[in-house]
Amino acid sequence: MRLPLVAATISALLALGACKVRELPPIDQSYADTFDRTSIGADYNQTGTGYRIVDGALNARGAHNRPLWLARKLPAGDVQIDFDAWSTSPDGDIKVEVFGDGRSFDPDGNRYLATSYVVVQGAWKNSRSIIARLDEHAPSLLSRSDRRVEPNRRYHWRLVRKARVLEWYVDDLTTPFLRLDDPEPLIGPGHEYFGFGNWETDTYFDNLVIKRL
Repeated sequence: MRLPLVAATISALLALGACKVRELPPIDQSYADTFDRTSIGADYNQTGTGYRIVDGALNARGAHNRPLWLARKLPAGDVQIDFDAWSTSPDGDIKVEVFGDGRSFDPDGNRYLATSYVVVQGAWKNSRSIIARLDEHAPSLLSRSDRRVEPNRRYHWRLVRKARVLEWYVDDLTTPFLRLDDPEPLIGPGHEYFGFGNWETDTYFDNLVIKRL
């Protein structure tokens, strides 16, 4: 067997192992996680390496678009998701996926077509922040470039979905940082999970709260 084929086979086997999915009861009214423990725990499905608990927070680094999916389905209907997030890097790149399938990941480090909305603060070396529908490399994205991630500054994120509208708040909980009105919203089977994401930068998450609206 040629070496490239051997490598491809090993990668495929690793991917199959990574996508074993634990199914837990869905979130009915609310869910909270403060990460005050020493390991990731049974509430999450890891699709790859790059995640650990550090000083009571979730650390993501070098995950290369292999999300850490919460193994509980989001509440049906309108939802609000809050958490704190920060990056130690001047490259920013704080990332989550929301309303995805709870198992998908980038298998080879190339262009990744998600099953979710991909929300990134300080994407592409801290040049802009985006909400992407399925494809974060699509030519047309909802984005803004007037606010860079400050290293080690803690931000409070709030994601709110009401019907077909997804609003993203950063610190200011009265005015959306970005607002996506999706005529074909990602709802129903295949779009029921929340996940923490990461490419390479050293990022942290804490105080996750999810609730039905």
